[in-house]
Amino acid sequence: MCGIIGFTGQREASPILLEGLRRLEYRGYDSAGMVTGTGSSLHLRKKAGRIAELTKAVHTAPAPGTFGISHTRWATHGGATDQNAHPHFDATGTVAVVHNGVIENYLSLKHKLQAEGVTFHSDTDTEVLAHLIGRCYQGDLMDAVKQALGQVKGTYGLAAVSKTEPGVIVGARLGSPLVIGIGEDGHYLASDANALAGFADKVVYLNDRQICQIDQDAWVIRNQDLDTVDAAVQDIRHFLGEGESDKGDYPHHMLKEIYEQPETVANAMRGRLDDSDSTAHFGGLNLTAKQLRNIDRVVMTACGTSYHAGLVGEYLFEELARLPVEVEYASEFRYRNPPMDPRTILVAITQSGETADTLAAMREGKRMGHPALAICNAVGSTIAREADGGVYLHAGPEIGVASTKAFTSQSTVLTMLALYFGRTRHLSSLQGQRIIDELRALPDAIRKALGCHEQVKKIANRYAECNNFLYLGRQYLYPVALEGALKLKEISYIHAEGYPAAEMKHGPIALVDPHTPSVFLVPRGNVFDKVMSNMQEIKARRGPVIAVCSEGDREVATVADDMITVPDVPEYLQPIVTAIPLQLLAYEIAVLRGCDVDKPRNLAKSVTVE
Repeated sequence: MCGIIGFTGQREASPILLEGLRRLEYRGYDSAGMVTGTGSSLHLRKKAGRIAELTKAVHTAPAPGTFGISHTRWATHGGATDQNAHPHFDATGTVAVVHNGVIENYLSLKHKLQAEGVTFHSDTDTEVLAHLIGRCYQGDLMDAVKQALGQVKGTYGLAAVSKTEPGVIVGARLGSPLVIGIGEDGHYLASDANALAGFADKVVYLNDRQICQIDQDAWVIRNQDLDTVDAAVQDIRHFLGEGESDKGDYPHHMLKEIYEQPETVANAMRGRLDDSDSTAHFGGLNLTAKQLRNIDRVVMTACGTSYHAGLVGEYLFEELARLPVEVEYASEFRYRNPPMDPRTILVAITQSGETADTLAAMREGKRMGHPALAICNAVGSTIAREADGGVYLHAGPEIGVASTKAFTSQSTVLTMLALYFGRTRHLSSLQGQRIIDELRALPDAIRKALGCHEQVKKIANRYAECNNFLYLGRQYLYPVALEGALKLKEISYIHAEGYPAAEMKHGPIALVDPHTPSVFLVPRGNVFDKVMSNMQEIKARRGPVIAVCSEGDREVATVADDMITVPDVPEYLQPIVTAIPLQLLAYEIAVLRGCDVDKPRNLAKSVTVE
C-alpha cells in the first residue's frame, strides 16, 4: 500500500527521494514526507495530499543532505493530515521512522508510553514505533530497531535514521516488502524495485524477520539475532516491468493499460503454446508431469479483481481439464481450516505478488502440505519467491489502481493452464490444437473489442448521473459481471452489484426502476436464450438495459435500450473480450463525474495490510 524509498551516498538525497515517491504514488497518496540529514541534523518535510504538495514544500524550503528516507502514505490509523504523514520522530528528535504495515498492539503500547510521560503528535500507529526505537537507542540504530520490534505485533516494512549516525539507514520487514538497491553512487532502500529504476544496478530482497543496514559504502542483512545472512544480489532489470510506466499520450494510466491488452495478452501467451503436442508449456511450474497428473482438486485463492479471474478459472478448469475447483477469498481462507485432500494444489492469483491476505493464504496452504503455484505479474515479489512454482503474466507495470490488463492476462494464463491440465487428462490433440488456434486469435479479437469505445462514450453520457447499476451474466460471464460492477464502484463511486442473471428474480429485481441501468453480458452461447428472458424481465419493469452482445445481433437489439458489440469468440474466451467494454464504461463514467481515475479515493494498488 504505502511506499518507501531511502538513499545514502554521494548525491543530494531529496531529488532522488521525490522521484522515487513519484513512481510509488500509486501505492499510497494520502500524504507524503521525507527526512534528510546533514552532519548531526535531520531536516523534515511532509505534507498531506499528493506528491506534488511535498515537492512544492521542498522547493520552498529545501531539504539538504546526502542521505534520507521518504514515504507516501495510504492511511490506516489517523486521517490524511500533515501531522499523520511520515516520517515520525521519537521524543528526543534523534530517530526518524517511515513504516508500511500495521502495528496491531499500538494502542496498548501508546497508553503505556503516555503513562510514562511521552507526548504523541499524531494519530498513527507508526509513531509508537518511533518512540520505542528512540527509547532503545544507545548509539546502535540496528540494535535499537531489533529491540523495538521485539515489543510489537503486526506487520512492517520500515526504514529508520538517526542524527547521531549520519549516512546510516536501517530497514526491517515482516509481511511488507523491502529491497536494497546497489548503485554506483550509493545504496537505496525501497518497498518496490520499480522505484529504483535508473538509480540502482543491483537489488537484494529482504525476507520476513530480517533487518538490514546501508550506508554510502556498504550494506548488510541480518536475522533476528543480528547474525549476518547471505543474500542473493541480482540484476535489477530482471525485476522491472517490461512496459513503460508513463502515460504516453493517454490522459490516464488506466486508459493506456486498457489499450495495452492486445499486447499484454499476447505477451502472456508468448512461447507457451506448442503445436508439436497441442498443449501449453510453462517453465516455472517446478512440478513433474506425474505430480501434476496426480492432482485431483484445485483451490484458487485471491482478492478483488484477481478473485474474479479465479472464478473464470473455475469454469475453465472444470470444463477443459475436468478438475473440481474451489475459489476462496484469501482473507477468509487464511483463517479457515478447510478439509483438503492430499492431492489438492493451491493456486494463488495476484497482480502485485505482495497482497497480504493472498500471501497468508498461500503460506497456510503450504503449511498444510499442499504445493502452491502463483499466477503473478511482479517478478521478485514475496508470493513469487515463496511459491513452489508459478507463471508470470508479463503484463508490464500496472499503475492504475483499478486493475484492467492484469485481469485479462490472468484469465489468459488460467486458460493455458486449463489446457495443459486438460491435455494430461482427457483432451485430444485435435481439441488442444483448436484451443491453441483460438487463443492465438485472441489479441486481434481484443483489438476489435476496443473499437467499441465510441459506442461506450455515448452510453456513458446517457447514464453517468445514475447512482445504481446492476451487472448480469451467466456461466463464464458471471465473474465478468462481478468485475464490471467492481470497476464502476472503484473509480466512479457509483453503487453497482454483479449477479448471475437468473438470480435477479430471487431478490435483486426489487431494485429495478427507470433510474437503475442493468448491464447484461449476452454474447451468443449455450444460455443465450435464458439471458434474453432475464432481459425481458427487466424491461417489463421499466429498467434500462445495456447489452454487451455479439456483432450484428439483431435479436438483442429488439430488447436492449443500448448495445455494445464485441467480436464472436468461443464461450471460454468471452470473459476476456467482454471485460473490455466494461472497463471502458467504468472509465468514461468516472471521467464524466470528475473522479480521479488512476487514484480513486480510499484505495491503494497493493494491499499489504489486512
